[in-house]
Amino acid sequence: MQTVEDSASEQAAVRVNRVSRKFGKREVLHDITLEVRPSEVFGLLGPSGSGKTTLIKVIAGLDKATTGEVFMHGVRMPNLSMLGRIGYMAQSDALYTDLTGRENLGFFASMFGLSGQEKKRRMEEVMTLVNLVDAMPRLVAAYSGGMKRRLSLAIALLHQPDLLILDEPTVGIDPSLRRTIWAELHTLCAQGTTIIVTTHVMDEAEQCHRLGMVRDGYLIATGTPAELKAQTKAPTLEEAFLTYGGGRQ
Repeated sequence: MQTVEDSASEQAAVRVNRVSRKFGKREVLHDITLEVRPSEVFGLLGPSGSGKTTLIKVIAGLDKATTGEVFMHGVRMPNLSMLGRIGYMAQSDALYTDLTGRENLGFFASMFGLSGQEKKRRMEEVMTLVNLVDAMPRLVAAYSGGMKRRLSLAIALLHQPDLLILDEPTVGIDPSLRRTIWAELHTLCAQGTTIIVTTHVMDEAEQCHRLGMVRDGYLIATGTPAELKAQTKAPTLEEAFLTYGGGRQ
């Protein structure tokens, strides 16, 4: 028999139901419940160490909750069959520095099942987006930190995932390219991709359709940027975050 939780999960791209995560005796996520709607940019806003990265790892199926459940399109995570539908960009760049940018892309494209002209087309498209086409023949060891972040983002986009999870994706990227990347994220959303992005940058948080504010492993508030500011009578998201402070949702 289908449970109430299962039914609710099918209506959301992602549903997190009372998730907690402990490492030994230390609890880093505390009873978090939230939903991410299909084709939206959902931001997790909070300072470093607040639990954002742990939460998205649980959502992506890269880590398992100590208690609680996560569903993606009604399928309980972690689930091996769903991994191919997720694009994940970690804070740390998982790249082969002794290979060129093109070779890194080619390796991951093959892992995602791309081949032939489709593989070539997608490699060119994603490298154009992150402005790295000219750097494709160079060894990744010679890339700057910002270039490595951009290559990691290109890899996450290669297979056109249903769910794109980005952990601080624009750290070290110049402002003009950040605008280009955010414009592309909204284009992807309009085409049906659901995006979860972590950030501690307020101007990026303003570009999300909805936000979950995270502090000390607790979800302290959710809503659109406008709703969060209105609820706290704050002129900025930063002041809204400070107003919610240590409160619990």
